[in-house]
Amino acid sequence: MASKVIPWYKRKHGSQVKTDYAIHHTKRVVKKQVERYGGDIQTFSSCFQRPCSCLTSSRKSRSHSVSQAQVHATEDMAEPAYTIPQFRQRTAEEQGTEEYQRVSTNVGKGLAVIQEEIHRMRMVTKAQVESLAIQIEVKNLMRKRPEFLDDIPKMPDFLVALRPHTVWEKMQVKLFCTVEGNPRPIVQWYKGGVPVDPLSIPAKYKIENKYGVHSLIISRCAVSDTAEYSAVATNPHGTATSKATVTVKRPAGAGEFSHLGLVPHLTEIHASKLEVTLLDRFTVTFGVEGGSISLVCSMVVVPDLPNVPPLAQWYRDDKLLHQGNLAEMSVCGGSARLTLTHLAKDDEGLYTLRIFTKDGTAEHSAYLFVSDAAPSVAGAPGAPMSVKAYDVNSDYVLVAWKPPNTVNEAPITGYFVDRCEAGSDTWVQCNNTPVNICKYPVHGLSVGSSYYFRVRAVNKTGISRPSRKSDRVTAIDAAENERLQGVPSAPGTVVSTRNTKSSVFVQWEAPKHPKDLMGYYIDARVVGAKEWFACNHKPFKHNRFVVHGLIPGESYVFRVQAVNIYGLSDESQESSPITVEPSLSTPSAPYGITMLSCDGSSMTVAWKSPKHCGGSKVNAYYIDKRNADTLVWKEVNLSAVTERVCTVDNLTEGTFYEFKVQAGNMAGVGVPSAPSTPMKCEAWTMEEPGPAYDLSFSEVRSDSLVILWNAPVYTGAGAVTGYFVDRAKKGSSDFVTLNEEAVSHRYLQVTGLEAGETYVFRVCAVNSKGIGKPSALSDPVCAKALQGTKEIMAGVDEETGDIFLSLEACEISETSKFVWSKNYKAIGDCPRVSVTNKGRTSRLTFTNPDKADLGRYSVVVTDTDGVSASHTLTEDALNTMMELSYAIRHPIVPLKHGLNYEILPKGHVRFWLQAVKLSPSVSHRFIVNDKEVSSGEGCKISHDVASGVIQMVVENFTRANEGTYTVQILDGKAKTQSSLVLVGDAFKVALREAEFQRKEHVRKQGPHFEEYLYFTVTEDCTVMLTCKVASVKKETSFHWFKDDDEIVPETPPNVMSGACGLPLPLFSRKDQGVYKAVLSDDRGKDTSVFDISGQVFDNIINAIAQIAGASASELVLQCTPQGIRLQCYMNYYTEEMKTVWKHKESKIASSEKMRIGGTSEMAWMQICDPTDKEKGHYSIEISDGVTTYTRTFDLSGQAYTDAYEEYLRLKAAAFAEKNRGRVVGGLPDVVTIMEEKSLSLTCTVWGEPTPEVTWFKNEQEVASNEHTKVTFDGGKFASMVINKVTPDDSGKYSINVRNKYGGEFVEITVSVYKHGEQIPEPKLGHPKTATPTASAAATPVPPKSPTPFSKTPTPTPKSQTPAPSVKSPTPASTPARKSPTPTPKSPTPTSKSPTPTPPRGAKSPTPPRFVKSPTPPRK
Repeated sequence: MASKVIPWYKRKHGSQVKTDYAIHHTKRVVKKQVERYGGDIQTFSSCFQRPCSCLTSSRKSRSHSVSQAQVHATEDMAEPAYTIPQFRQRTAEEQGTEEYQRVSTNVGKGLAVIQEEIHRMRMVTKAQVESLAIQIEVKNLMRKRPEFLDDIPKMPDFLVALRPHTVWEKMQVKLFCTVEGNPRPIVQWYKGGVPVDPLSIPAKYKIENKYGVHSLIISRCAVSDTAEYSAVATNPHGTATSKATVTVKRPAGAGEFSHLGLVPHLTEIHASKLEVTLLDRFTVTFGVEGGSISLVCSMVVVPDLPNVPPLAQWYRDDKLLHQGNLAEMSVCGGSARLTLTHLAKDDEGLYTLRIFTKDGTAEHSAYLFVSDAAPSVAGAPGAPMSVKAYDVNSDYVLVAWKPPNTVNEAPITGYFVDRCEAGSDTWVQCNNTPVNICKYPVHGLSVGSSYYFRVRAVNKTGISRPSRKSDRVTAIDAAENERLQGVPSAPGTVVSTRNTKSSVFVQWEAPKHPKDLMGYYIDARVVGAKEWFACNHKPFKHNRFVVHGLIPGESYVFRVQAVNIYGLSDESQESSPITVEPSLSTPSAPYGITMLSCDGSSMTVAWKSPKHCGGSKVNAYYIDKRNADTLVWKEVNLSAVTERVCTVDNLTEGTFYEFKVQAGNMAGVGVPSAPSTPMKCEAWTMEEPGPAYDLSFSEVRSDSLVILWNAPVYTGAGAVTGYFVDRAKKGSSDFVTLNEEAVSHRYLQVTGLEAGETYVFRVCAVNSKGIGKPSALSDPVCAKALQGTKEIMAGVDEETGDIFLSLEACEISETSKFVWSKNYKAIGDCPRVSVTNKGRTSRLTFTNPDKADLGRYSVVVTDTDGVSASHTLTEDALNTMMELSYAIRHPIVPLKHGLNYEILPKGHVRFWLQAVKLSPSVSHRFIVNDKEVSSGEGCKISHDVASGVIQMVVENFTRANEGTYTVQILDGKAKTQSSLVLVGDAFKVALREAEFQRKEHVRKQGPHFEEYLYFTVTEDCTVMLTCKVASVKKETSFHWFKDDDEIVPETPPNVMSGACGLPLPLFSRKDQGVYKAVLSDDRGKDTSVFDISGQVFDNIINAIAQIAGASASELVLQCTPQGIRLQCYMNYYTEEMKTVWKHKESKIASSEKMRIGGTSEMAWMQICDPTDKEKGHYSIEISDGVTTYTRTFDLSGQAYTDAYEEYLRLKAAAFAEKNRGRVVGGLPDVVTIMEEKSLSLTCTVWGEPTPEVTWFKNEQEVASNEHTKVTFDGGKFASMVINKVTPDDSGKYSINVRNKYGGEFVEITVSVYKHGEQIPEPKLGHPKTATPTASAAATPVPPKSPTPFSKTPTPTPKSQTPAPSVKSPTPASTPARKSPTPTPKSPTPTSKSPTPTPPRGAKSPTPPRFVKSPTPPRK
């Protein structure tokens, strides 16, 4: 949108106040000037008696709306006349009468100017009168149809404009105006371009709106209130501005009586008599519950007395704050500080610092926002606030609080109130169920006790953090407050207007039924988003609020809720969307006026852009000049200058001139700059070039930036050949030259900056004659990137294939433009590129990219805080993007998978490929051996758009199908083809697979194996051969075979279950072979073969080892007569498993010394005849091919000593057992014999040394005589012969065989019956065992024959519980279990008795001794 600067005589009458003020001000200035030079005051006075004798430029009234004035603008207008510079000063003798003549000449020139101005103003007045007449006529015509006017939109217009005021100090002034518009405009007040906030200085300002009259009341005016005030009326159709100047004067000597105001009268130096100037001030601040924050304001104090700091007071929402645990205040070191140590939402509000000074007070205010801390449970509400106790009584207190703001959380269902007695840290919940209003009577208090209270909010998600505790309350009698009347109604219409680039001014109508209103909560939402966020976290009392911290350029809507003690009202209606942008105003003053060249009759000057553009692009500059010795400013240009360089002609050589510049935008012409320093019009003749100018920065980052500048206007005696750039830190005069060689281009990338440091730069031009004068210093620049800064992205458009550079700006305004440059020269209208902008993104597209486009491209976003970036386009990157661009512009159908084949069931062959994407209009064809194939009998062709699959199925694949297969695809403009060569070996593989699948299909028509034989290993290490069958019936038979020999398992296979298995327990090498399962019935037969050998056998062993290794117990020590044995119990052990025994990390091989073996339940390693060499660390490693399971035992120290002692003991016991006396065989248990027969009891005995043999009858020793003869032949055969037995010979006979190692006691029962009597049934005797004195413990042994110690001890049953070894780790023997070692046989003499009896067992009188410590069971 083009901007138009309107001449002052066409502006609205509401702006006339500025001209009136200028007349008044000029009178005062001229009067002072005349008094200074002693001129005739009446001559000057006559100039101001004319109605149009305004000396200010007529251009100052050109804007549509009043400019954004600042406080210093008034000071510029009121500056005294020009002070003669040092080089122009003359001595007192020279001044004399010349002063009067010079002043008279100047006055004459001034009168001529006034006359010309009067003539022009007459012409303008005539045109204005005619224009007003036309306007009145139009208004009269419009009033004839009032019924339509109410519906016609109308931008704001001031019916009664503001007027200027001049008042005395401490008086009250009231500014008022009347404005119309449809819809009704909203009026915002400004002071010096800054919004007037009544809360910023409590009790200072009051804004009213009654019956359409808007007023601003300023109480107790101070000199600092002198400023330009403006009222800005805004509605959706436009903005109008009216402004006026308020001048506050101080009576003569008033400074001596400043104590009559707020400052007390003091007779000595006091803080209130100091002069205090506030410098860096705290801004809008954001905090979080539970954190701490400091508000700091620095200041200059005169005089600066260490013992007399300024008197400072802090306020929150107009309430004076006091020093305490939650608020720490200090004034020292040139700053006033307020520290809030533990933030709560109660701390949110407008904070004001008031410093008492000699002339009154200096104040500053800013808002502190406190947001909710992270809840303990996601979705829990925020903490309540402002907990207070009311109606304090002797036994109860009424506690009230303010509810938290809820935006996205679930609605609050109630509150819990807690109390804590003073002096205690224990909080007690007062209510069992949540209360749903912000008020609760707490009962059960103790009279005279003091309490604190806090509140927690509850919703369906959880409980909030507790609020800040209340003030201390003592339980005493008090009356209850009247009951609350319910929640307020919803606020009215919400209107939002532009404020700054990161804030919005929001206003709303108060609710119709406020009901003890506490304040308001304001919520905001980004347009297009669903979630709202809170703008304030503590109820705000007024119906207008400035929302800070918004994203520049983003659009928002707002809503408002009213709050009282009953809770929140309904939400108001949403406001209209508004984009966050600065409010529209006139630009600030340009600055930095410098001279670039002078030829004696003209001067070329340049200046810097205004720091604030006023929300609109600066499109005009106006320059004024004056002789340094005069007061009259003259316009240099009547038409606007768009560049910041201007050549001023028609100057007088040798004269000093001053210049000032005004900037203009859509809102009008801003305030003028400060006058430049006097510049002498003297021709430049130096040979070196003049200064460069217009230094600017781009791509500012934390460690680098790019500085740019313009070439000097004055080149000297030769062309400029290069530039040097100097850098210094802000405040330092130590400049460092950054480039050793002069650069020919007008930009330089500066690197190596310190992050966060501020720098200034200057540039010197160079020609053949030398280095010219340096440029003016640049503005200070901080090495810090803007938040959210993004870099330029290079890419290729996926649709068009265009190569582009793109930037997404992190910040943008309504007037921003993207300015692209190549090598920092603006591209402008270039046929090689095109620029398109959309929102925050700008794209530069190359029309026909080639090597000529290589270089560094940069883009600057205007009207921002320096958003810019650059990108260097290299040849490699360009070539890569051009290849991609070609692929996009000449598209092919992208394929996920090329042409391939697969064999389907029944032997069909499917040829297929898959594209990344297909459209419904795709077409394709299959070509086999250069002949197109169409869908028909035996061949089916199809495609699926969703999956991108194109396929052809050949039903009967034979040798005739060998060849080359090709698919051609056409999809829109894109096309592709894919081929598959299926000849030779590749074809044979496919043909075999197809034939196999055909046979498989036939096979599966009858009973068949769905899964062929495979093996599994159970937890008890049983190998299972398993298969799955299908299509079976009851008549289907199933048989197992091994090496063609049928196997009949204990449990017949059940084919109807769908699975059959053959268990192979205790698997070992004997189970190798070829196993076969045969399934058959009347429909057919199927066979599955499984060969357990080679690798398959190893795999099974490894699977067993995996389970066995995992179940292996720790190594257990057991002593035997042969040595020391280490045993490892496991689920199953076989020698085919990969097990390794190690001693001290050295592998042990089985030998006579170290014997390795095992049983099905354990592996063992025995150390025969151990010595000290066998001490050390032993381990067994069981490997399953992947994992190695290791079990260890440390056979050293006491463990080895105990084991060795036990081994020696067992060895001695075994030797004694082996050599003791014993009955080897030959004696019966029972003998039945007839009277008069002879009985011979003969047996073989053994012992080393030869044992002694003694016979007993009924425990009485039998002596050898004629009737009973006892013999012992050869130390081997013992016999007792009874001749002609009689009934007296019946009884219990026994033999005792023994030597020094022990013996054995065997009993025989003899029964004698008479001739003719019935043979009595034999009765077994009860054998007894004699216990030798050397025996320590008796252990039963098997009958008939004693057994030497077993070499392979029997493991303990699984059900036993492991017990620690007492001394020897040898397991105790189990009486019920027989020794697996066979009993040595010996010849047994046959009994001479006619009635043989079964042999009887004998017990050893000296059994072997075993240690009672049981062996831990295996895992």
